[in-house]
Amino acid sequence: MSAGNAPPVGFEKHDHSACVAQALAAAEARCAAEGLRLTPVRRKVLELLLQKHRALGAYAILDLLRDAGFGSQPPVAYRALDFLAEHGFVHKIERLNAFVACSHPGETHSPAFMICRLCDAVAETQSTPAKGALGAAARAAGFHIEKTVVEAEGICPACAEKPKA
Repeated sequence: MSAGNAPPVGFEKHDHSACVAQALAAAEARCAAEGLRLTPVRRKVLELLLQKHRALGAYAILDLLRDAGFGSQPPVAYRALDFLAEHGFVHKIERLNAFVACSHPGETHSPAFMICRLCDAVAETQSTPAKGALGAAARAAGFHIEKTVVEAEGICPACAEKPKA
């Protein structure tokens, strides 16, 4: 299935340990193929984001890195996040000022995020901003869209199924 018609990733039940292992193996293979350096701290940050399956802020990541025996200075986390975001392994969720592991690393895509306002779970899906109303408005203005950030807030399936208190 191509990224253009892939279902949202993040809310469905799945074999989580297999998804983490597969994503780390794919990241390592891509880095090796492209001559990118996946240092131990970069790998650990990606692993933490994959394990949590949710968006984490830099300071939460820093706390987890410290617990895992890595450096405890903010630049440690920020440098790793900058590298991972630059190469498409993670995305920044602007609303949460946090980062989430990419569900389609290595693919050129315009992600859109569904964020649960109750538990902050995040699911990634695809958007086509150049084809919708935004794309039409941009074309009419002679504007070329290079990047979009699409974030929708709502309630995830798990929170919707919880009994009301």
